[in-house]
Amino acid sequence: MPRTSPSVALDALLAGNKRFVSGSPEHPNQDAARRAELAPGQDPFAVVLGCSDSRLAAEIIFDQGLGDLFMVRTAGHVIGSEVLGSVEYATSVLGARLVVVLGHDSCGAVAAARAAVEDGFAASGFVRDVVERVTPSILAARAAGLTSDSDVVDEHIRHTADLLLDRSRLLSEQVAAGEVAVVGLGYALSEGSARVVTTRGVEAPEGTPAALAAAGTGEKTPTA
Repeated sequence: MPRTSPSVALDALLAGNKRFVSGSPEHPNQDAARRAELAPGQDPFAVVLGCSDSRLAAEIIFDQGLGDLFMVRTAGHVIGSEVLGSVEYATSVLGARLVVVLGHDSCGAVAAARAAVEDGFAASGFVRDVVERVTPSILAARAAGLTSDSDVVDEHIRHTADLLLDRSRLLSEQVAAGEVAVVGLGYALSEGSARVVTTRGVEAPEGTPAALAAAGTGEKTPTA
């Protein structure tokens, strides 16, 4: 995709997801010609910070191809300095116009953090570090009275989007200038569909749950 706006980039991802859900993917940019075209350099239109879950392959669920998405994946899409540096590289050097936080239902990292908070279950090894980074989202969900798994996952997606902007001055300046947008998407494993949970720097597409919430017709208020 040629260099584009954050809203067009989001529309392209959601359109690709619709093709994936309907069983009619186009599998774009996956041939030998595309491979040769990208050999000198890359020009992704979006960077996706997603959970490492093996069922969450962004190029597949958004029906994209080689060079379209710059991928950063950690368990529970938790953030460290390496993640922040990777995201900043994608937007400032490669020119990606959209940052996507991609979460999903039945997330093991979220479940482990809930168990740690609610039952005192302690993870071992470096898994504990992942759990500790998800824990603030669990506490925020509890403070807001959110109890369902989907609501807690959505809160973690929103928290991650906020944390990106809080910790990265470069990214927050790009969003403020209208150059880049940050969007949180929630993926349903069984249906294969991605929905907009929260947006920063771009309006949620009309008719999505996030857009309805922003208009005052939904129960949640995830957009800002």
